[in-house]
Amino acid sequence: MPDTNHSEQKTYHKKATGQALNTVKKRSKDHDLKLFGSCFCPFVQRVWIALEVKGLNYQYIEVDPYKKPESLTEVNPRGLVPALRHGDWGCYESTVLMEYLEDLNAGTPLLPPNDPQGRAHCRLWTDHINRHIVPTFYRYLQAQEPAKQISHAEELKTEITKIVDASHPHGPFFLGPTISFVDVQFAPWMLRLSRVLKPYRGWPDPEVRSRWGLWVDAVEGDEAVKATTSTDE
Repeated sequence: MPDTNHSEQKTYHKKATGQALNTVKKRSKDHDLKLFGSCFCPFVQRVWIALEVKGLNYQYIEVDPYKKPESLTEVNPRGLVPALRHGDWGCYESTVLMEYLEDLNAGTPLLPPNDPQGRAHCRLWTDHINRHIVPTFYRYLQAQEPAKQISHAEELKTEITKIVDASHPHGPFFLGPTISFVDVQFAPWMLRLSRVLKPYRGWPDPEVRSRWGLWVDAVEGDEAVKATTSTDE
């Protein structure tokens, strides 16, 4: 699923707050590796979390959606985020950018090293997130008719159950005790289940000590996730 331009962006905060603001300040110095982002965008948060988990040095550049800098449109002519510039090279699309960061072979790996089958497993479930979970999330959020809301809620629960069943039996993350590629791909929408779908659509909290609940708690408590999450999203 291509990263989307959030037309509803006028309702979002234009500046990071809380721990995310601290990270913006920490990553404000000029660097060869630059992430163009907007603090409200879940697709940006994917790449942002990946950079933090991997421990790479980079510059974060907050983009005002109404005043897109030329340095961004040089990378992505549509002016959409996330986008990366690395030296004189640039690219966009969140999953592509996460793959690129892996291919640098620097910092903490998010895909299992020297394990082609394990890496394929992660890519398969990344595809599931992008094809099934993310689109259903937005269909559910945007649906106005009660019948459609119920239908999309059940569909979202079904697609989440599939990936939970494919995860490590004890976790708490997808592959086991540490955060990895699939967790980072899913994390921004995990956060928004409680922050957006719960208040607007009555999305239920996970059952305590369930496999799904353990996963959500682990993601919510991860330092890189907290470092890229604003307090009032």
